[in-house]
Amino acid sequence: MSEALPLTYLARHGETAWSLSGQHTGRTDLPLTERGEPNARQLAERLKGLTFANVWTSPLQRAARTCALAGFEAVAEVDRDLLEWNYGDYEGRRTAEIHAKRPDWQLFRDGCPAGETPDEVGARADRVVSRVRAVQGDVLLFSSGHFLRVLADRWLGVEPAAGRFFLLSTASLSALGYEHNLSQPVIRLWNDTRHVGL
Repeated sequence: MSEALPLTYLARHGETAWSLSGQHTGRTDLPLTERGEPNARQLAERLKGLTFANVWTSPLQRAARTCALAGFEAVAEVDRDLLEWNYGDYEGRRTAEIHAKRPDWQLFRDGCPAGETPDEVGARADRVVSRVRAVQGDVLLFSSGHFLRVLADRWLGVEPAAGRFFLLSTASLSALGYEHNLSQPVIRLWNDTRHVGL
């Protein structure tokens, strides 16, 4: 019987005031909301019984707090490559506000003025993928929505622009893995929120 192929679990942070309002939250270090805290705690129940060779978290408090509430604070290492997209001039703004001045703007294609380009975010994601693939066993990552969408793209070997097709809810769980062998990366689970609100 062959050994199970390793999985990389992606946990998006719990709800913040800006994720609720739809404001782009890159490097602004917001806490979880009163609802975001228990939703993040419910990730602990969802992940119960799983063993991870490595757990990495973004240094931003929304991800680090989600990691702690999920029960992994003691074993987690901070990885600055897991930071959310740097939105530059668009930090704190809603997509509708940006479209009022740039109707054709798309984050995953255009990036942000005075912030990161899709290729720059993709390069960070590539570094994470490289580190994950060097680990023997399952890995758990805590980060933010837009970065994790690019990470999924790069796992599959497609351009960061494809991130526009992958929606992620707060406190969701996803899993990247392989089909057949380590040469065929796939998405095994995406945007699972069955644990939220239980």
